[in-house]
Amino acid sequence: MFTGIVEEIGKIRGIVHGSKSIKLAIQCDKIMDDVKLGDSIAVNGICLTVTEKGSDQFTADVMPETMRKTGLENLKVGNSVNLERALRLVDRLGGHIVTGHIDGTGVLVDRAAEDNAIWLTIEANPHILKYIIMKGSVALDGTSLTIAYIDDRCFKVSLIPFTAGVTTLGSKEVGSKINIECDMLGKYIEKLIFNNIPEENSKPNALSLDFLRENGFA
Repeated sequence: MFTGIVEEIGKIRGIVHGSKSIKLAIQCDKIMDDVKLGDSIAVNGICLTVTEKGSDQFTADVMPETMRKTGLENLKVGNSVNLERALRLVDRLGGHIVTGHIDGTGVLVDRAAEDNAIWLTIEANPHILKYIIMKGSVALDGTSLTIAYIDDRCFKVSLIPFTAGVTTLGSKEVGSKINIECDMLGKYIEKLIFNNIPEENSKPNALSLDFLRENGFA
């Protein structure tokens, strides 16, 4: 479990390709203080397991399913990645609850400066956008951000100078693929609602205002 508060920007030192998988060697400094074999580290928002470690780097295996669901296939040696160690129960929750399990990817279609802020516009598929709500939370490449705009094609977030400087999002170029993890609260609510609809009423139009009232949602 993570918070979406990036601790360090690491560098890809090596990539070993399998037929559908990869092994990553990631150079870093700060987060190696207390890393052990078997620990979880979010790499661009993706929960990976430390399989080897040195004084200034760790190695992680990426299985085929992770490759299919994320933008890791675009990584090259020398690329920067956002890193966050797993949440400790004694830590303050500075962002929001992030699992490190990516829902899909989006594409950065526009970036624009406004005074001290940078606006990022992310185009995403409907199966992602349905969980995106105004002023809700989203993790982009492992960075916890607040939704400031949404329509049926895209959503926007705004970066303060600190976030732009301590994550890779500040240097993302238009056309870049971005890992997206939606707030899991919305996914749980959706499952609870639709799993409690009687089978004979489980058609798409069964979700009504009366149903929401009866189940305490309205």
